Amino acid sequence: MKVRFEGFEKFNNEFGHIFYSEPFSHYKLRIEYRFVGEQVPGGPAWAFRNSGVMLHSQSAASMLLDQDFPVSIEAQFLGGNGVDERPTLNVCTPGTHIVMDGRLVTQHCTNSGSKTYHGDVWVTAEFVVLGDSVIHHIIERDTVLTYYKPQVGGAHEGYPVPDGTLIREGYISLQAESHPVEFRKVELLKLEEKR
Repeated sequence: MKVRFEGFEKFNNEFGHIFYSEPFSHYKLRIEYRFVGEQVPGGPAWAFRNSGVMLHSQSAASMLLDQDFPVSIEAQFLGGNGVDERPTLNVCTPGTHIVMDGRLVTQHCTNSGSKTYHGDVWVTAEFVVLGDSVIHHIIERDTVLTYYKPQVGGAHEGYPVPDGTLIREGYISLQAESHPVEFRKVELLKLEEKR
């Protein structure tokens, strides 16, 4: 799959997500991605070589017309600018919170411990998602981020699920945020849920 912006004269905050048709709870996900080319004019500075995969997302059908991002846990993909350090597989939390080191994290993004990937290189990102228990971000067989108890927190006004509700399952979607990106593989392995 390729995200391209050739038809855009200017980016007008038209963020995109492509959703898989059913929700998942316990699974392993592997995605091969790379950034290519130049960001579309008018794209926000933070969206330079920026994409990601939304985990435990609300459904596409339940999103509001003016809602830029689904309530979800975003595993953020970032590419380097050729100079600065810029880790990938960070976690961002639109309308959600997570727990790390035993405390509730309410800041929007938390960086991983990954290295920076400069240029148009393919990167293999892996995720182990175990319901509302734990989520691991893995790159080159190294776990670069782990967090617990994904939950609703700070969602838009009128969101029908109260803050603090653990998120046990949800949809998976890939992002388009104003920089061309390619997805070479998206592989999903459903895991048995232990009861």
